[in-house]
Amino acid sequence: MPLSEPPPTAPDSPAQPRWSSRSVGTPLQHGIFYLLIRLGGTRAAVPLLHAVALYYVLLRPSIRRRTLPYLTRRFPAAPTWRRLLLAYRMIVEFGKVLIDRAAMGMSGLDPHSITLSGRETLLGVLGEGHGVVLLTAHVGCWQTGMAALNFIDVPVHLLMQREEGDIDLHYFEHRGLPCPFRIIDPRGFLGGSIEMLQALKRGEVVSVMGDRDSGSVRNTVAVEFLGGTARFPFSPFKIAAAAGAPVVVLLSHRTGLSSAHLEVVDVIRVPDNLRVDPEEFKPFVEKFVKTLEDYVTAHPFQFFNFYDMWDINAAQEPVRNTAPSLRSMRL
Repeated sequence: MPLSEPPPTAPDSPAQPRWSSRSVGTPLQHGIFYLLIRLGGTRAAVPLLHAVALYYVLLRPSIRRRTLPYLTRRFPAAPTWRRLLLAYRMIVEFGKVLIDRAAMGMSGLDPHSITLSGRETLLGVLGEGHGVVLLTAHVGCWQTGMAALNFIDVPVHLLMQREEGDIDLHYFEHRGLPCPFRIIDPRGFLGGSIEMLQALKRGEVVSVMGDRDSGSVRNTVAVEFLGGTARFPFSPFKIAAAAGAPVVVLLSHRTGLSSAHLEVVDVIRVPDNLRVDPEEFKPFVEKFVKTLEDYVTAHPFQFFNFYDMWDINAAQEPVRNTAPSLRSMRL
């Protein structure tokens, strides 16, 4: 059962992220889970998941420690013995997300009972014709939950970075299907900004994760989150301002085995006359982070950032803008 892997070395350049999406699982481990799911569905894989989670917590301290930055802030008064239980539960919850994702891909059908709150709100802002920046986070079933947006009749673009050598399959890859979304690689020219702007100008949807930077703290601001200071990217709001597009915050949580709920929790409007200055965008980042904080407080075991996002000096570099102004890149 995979967890996100930390970078192999400490970041020493803007291109080196503090986190990695690459799985720590081996092909054999993945294959065993996939076989159980094919033979008996999601329920068949859950007992093994509990055993693997217990192994991680008791015998793999390097993996267990990845849960602690979040858990120690979400449950600051928990004694050491209880943090072991909290880590175990968090790993199990993450594993269930991955099991659901694999089952969804293998069946060819959506095994989730996915409900969505805010459908009309999303369609309404999309109907304004300026595109939509769909701001999500590593909460709940963010990957399979995107499949519930098939009612949107315009292309959906995902800003997504996939690590070389990652063996963890997305749900559509289990059946050899093409990706239903258009992928924009943040490692591309100007971090994919031009592609995102072009999509928004065509009235399309660009989905961005709002709780991780893409390898450079230059595009982040420091804000308060769960009692500490963490860095969050302001680039989604910068793109929205340049395109004149609204930002729709969409979060999800699992409600049970093979069931989930998606929710449009906020619509953030960013003025288009802001200067190219991180502090100009900080109030909008803070609004998103407050929404995220409320959400993970309500669903404490479904926040899956397995690295110390509060260690703001881990990849510290001068916060300055060296890229061309997005305002000068308007299409």
